[in-house]
Amino acid sequence: MWCRRLACLLKGLCQPRGSTRRHAPWLPRDRRTVPAAAARWHHTAPESLKCAWQLHGDHLELRYANTLMRFDFVWLRDHCRSASCYNAKTNQRSLDTASVDLGIKPKAVRVDETTLFLTWPDGHVTRYGLEWLVKNSYEGQKQQVMHPRILWNAEIYRQAQVPSVDCQSFLETDEGLKEFLQNFLLYGIAFVENVAPTKEDTEILAERISLIRETIYGRMWYFTSDFSRGDTAYTKLALDRHTDTTYFQEPCGIQVFHCLKHEGTGGRTLLVDGFYAAEQVLRQAPDQFELLSKVPLKHEYVENVGDCHNHMIGVGPVLNVYPWNNELYLIRYNNYDRAVINTVPYDVVHRWYAAHRTLTAELRRPENELWVKLKPGKALFIDNWRVLHGREAFTGYRQLCGCYLTRDDVLNTARLLGLRA
Repeated sequence: MWCRRLACLLKGLCQPRGSTRRHAPWLPRDRRTVPAAAARWHHTAPESLKCAWQLHGDHLELRYANTLMRFDFVWLRDHCRSASCYNAKTNQRSLDTASVDLGIKPKAVRVDETTLFLTWPDGHVTRYGLEWLVKNSYEGQKQQVMHPRILWNAEIYRQAQVPSVDCQSFLETDEGLKEFLQNFLLYGIAFVENVAPTKEDTEILAERISLIRETIYGRMWYFTSDFSRGDTAYTKLALDRHTDTTYFQEPCGIQVFHCLKHEGTGGRTLLVDGFYAAEQVLRQAPDQFELLSKVPLKHEYVENVGDCHNHMIGVGPVLNVYPWNNELYLIRYNNYDRAVINTVPYDVVHRWYAAHRTLTAELRRPENELWVKLKPGKALFIDNWRVLHGREAFTGYRQLCGCYLTRDDVLNTARLLGLRA
């Protein structure tokens, strides 16, 4: 769904480059060249239409696995995986990209059932597996998502009956850790049960999957209603749904909550899948989705309490998407911390307010609200780039601990366990 509107946005990028290039491609045909006017599709074998290719003035066109791909000649030379161009031990490029002639074109091309062979003017031969080309082509990427997910409202999540993972299994086995991470990647939230209700044990839990990200709130923090920080969260008041640290240039990726003690009533945690709500906006009002993904806003945190003096500003749109497939990867939504809107011109700001209202209405639908009572021993991990959280008002003494995790390290742990992340 994320790529509906991308084609028109990138239309200009898909045209052949300027007329300074010569348009006389070399076409291998019985070891002879033929003029561009005679360009035609070549097949790997007369009886097979599985793979076909055609040379143009500045690119190779390849049809394979039901995908029509176009490869710039410089790209084909730059990504060569031969021993002289790529270090397979370090998985790093050895070729100096800036040394490649921008007008380069192969002098010979051959394709068999599995491999593309390119011979360059200096005699160097580049080989590409056709499956690798499908996976790494621009056209192939447009058909894929970076991070597979299951979008949910409250009923979808409950029916999925996503299990919590036992603390011992989480800490001591790859199977338990992998199950936890798979749940987290798919749903944006995951729980660990039977955790000792201490800050120290919660820290051990967090470090199992990531480095802990130290911020202006410290490394591990206690969370009570003593207003020790200049933030509404440090009160007993209800908190509307939001994502944290929108005022950072890069908002924190994962948040960990563990309720250590609550002697009172209320205080349930609210969870809302922001990507599910955004998907509804995309379906119902694609123009508004596009506006929310393009208009940059400032978010601000100003604090002068005790020894805490901070002035943080983060800038970015509410919805952040990958430009090649329009896949949503981050939602920056916090009405408490949104700064003065001075980055939007007059003729756009009213339309932005209407789009924001549409998204907010989706986020506030009761059927999208998952309410969870956090109790000692049950730790909650939240994808802060996706899932919004909030809280109902409470009475009595309530103490939580938690931390932020570096997103890169969590995804790294998942990939090392064989998960797509």
